[in-house]
Amino acid sequence: MAGKDIQEELKNLLVLLKKEKEADLQQYRQKMAGTSLKERRKQGVCWYPINLEKTKFDAGERLIVKISRPPEHTDAHLFQSGKLISLFSANGGNGDYEDAANGVVNNVTKTHMHITMNVDHLPDWLHHGQMGVQLLFDENAYREMERTLTALLNTKEERINEFKKILLGDKAAQFTDHETIRDLGLNDSQNAALHQIHNAKDVAIIHGPPGTGKTTTVVQAILETLKSEDQILVCAPSNAAVDLLAEKLGDQKIEVLRIGHPARVTEDILNKTLDAKIANHKDFKDLKALRKQADEYFAMAGKFKRSFGHNEKKQRKALKDEARSLKAQAEHLNYYIVNDIISKSQVIACTLVGANNQMLKGMTFETVFIDEAAQALEPASWIPILKSDRVIFAGDHCQLPPTIKSFEAAKAGLEVTLFEKAIQRNQADTMLQEQYRMHEQIMNFSSRLFYKDQLIANEMVRNWRVFVEDQTVEFIDTAGCGYFEQVDPETRSSFNTEEADLLFKHLTNYLMTLDAMGKSDDLASIGVISPYKAQVINMQEQLAAMELDEITTKKVAVNTIDSFQGQERDVIYISLVRSNENGEIGFLSDTRRMNVALTRARKKLVVIGDSATIGQHPFYQKFLDYVNEVDAYHSAFEWMA
Repeated sequence: MAGKDIQEELKNLLVLLKKEKEADLQQYRQKMAGTSLKERRKQGVCWYPINLEKTKFDAGERLIVKISRPPEHTDAHLFQSGKLISLFSANGGNGDYEDAANGVVNNVTKTHMHITMNVDHLPDWLHHGQMGVQLLFDENAYREMERTLTALLNTKEERINEFKKILLGDKAAQFTDHETIRDLGLNDSQNAALHQIHNAKDVAIIHGPPGTGKTTTVVQAILETLKSEDQILVCAPSNAAVDLLAEKLGDQKIEVLRIGHPARVTEDILNKTLDAKIANHKDFKDLKALRKQADEYFAMAGKFKRSFGHNEKKQRKALKDEARSLKAQAEHLNYYIVNDIISKSQVIACTLVGANNQMLKGMTFETVFIDEAAQALEPASWIPILKSDRVIFAGDHCQLPPTIKSFEAAKAGLEVTLFEKAIQRNQADTMLQEQYRMHEQIMNFSSRLFYKDQLIANEMVRNWRVFVEDQTVEFIDTAGCGYFEQVDPETRSSFNTEEADLLFKHLTNYLMTLDAMGKSDDLASIGVISPYKAQVINMQEQLAAMELDEITTKKVAVNTIDSFQGQERDVIYISLVRSNENGEIGFLSDTRRMNVALTRARKKLVVIGDSATIGQHPFYQKFLDYVNEVDAYHSAFEWMA
């Protein structure tokens, strides 16, 4: 692709990003505009009323509050770790509020939420009247992505323009010749990936299908790179992915600095955040003392009333001057501490958008690693690349793409990631082939359809089962049963009550079989998943009604397929939901979602669906052919006696 075409592609990308921002903002406004607190609560964007249960300060002296909502308020909600929120004092239930303070969600359960506030003390109004909490629209990510694309379009820097030609154009990535690394105890394809990264001058790509040890390979590649480089930037699109890498690198005794808001960081990683490292720095006591003295002098100066004489005026000025001097000293010391911490860090870990953090301004890196790159919007991927001389991608474009709110922007190309473009336009990728998760029969279908039949099951997992006689794959066909899908009138999400009933009938029977065989302890975990949120809510309610013992309940997790990406369970049940006379399957047609679903299972996979509906799509017809091939087909009528 010529330079002009690359520029046009980037200009179009900027247009699509703006469409996505507008769609996201529009959805937010629709949920908020002219709606009562009760309506917002129903939409999952608000908790009201709430109780303030506890307050504390974290290691970085940030204020954390714990709130709860009434136990009878069981509405599904959209609050997640890392989301920007507003804590407010309500003026009746009409959606208006008088006072508000912003913060970030640390963690949230069905009834409780921990929030890191963006203020250093609790406002007085929090103790009066009824309070609530609601989601805010966070423009920061869009702002940083737009800024980066604009810089990319206008750059005169030779290396960045070269990256544009390599990743978007037809310039080949360069590699050194035959420089080998010692055997690190990995498998052949993992070693091949490490070899390619070691020799890459511009870009290298680790393509990691499910269960193939991508994270292990990335960590090992970072360790090898640190032998020749003092500092590396490590990024991923989500906080969870960044934290996982930070934890694994920390286990290897690597000095990791986790950049980002502490509320968006898991508890195990808090000690690696800048706030925590500042608090543990040898000079922090001096910094704290300077800040305290400055506050005291400002407070003393503020005690003078409006009417005072010349001497008092002089004294107030002296106090203010001293306070400003102390504050300047504190800022200078803080600057020294931060730079000392950064300079001693071998790995700086952050989200893609976090790579534009003020702390990293002006910094450049020889190498940046971008994990889960196939889940990142292209504009976000460019943020750390602009700071680096070499980029290593890791991910799997055959699993879920990034979430995009604008259907128009997605179809016009925003859903195509830089990872996918780089794989298509370069010979710089190595696919990991040996997987350590699934029984061979679970693996084979995905291997054929997505990975050119190149996956190999490691001998440890190739034939493993919960018990010897267990059937590894089962498809239970509801065709002809009249189990038709329904649509939630509020959320427009599909659900299928009869299909859920059948699923739990099968699960109950399976648990009873294990119990009778004395094999209950051999089953560590069960996942029950569906592409549709309404079906998940339905199944969560059914699971609660089953009244299983506490040990079994802890083994069973019910959630959406998207929520399960990156996870695995001994047994996976999948409810496909769609059953209609028109063969409509909605977003089941995104086969990457099914690839994720099918590859979550380690030892047993049970899929429930209507073959007459799904079989009209070529992918699902191939799946039906496969279940017949491995003798995994069952009719739901077998369970209706």
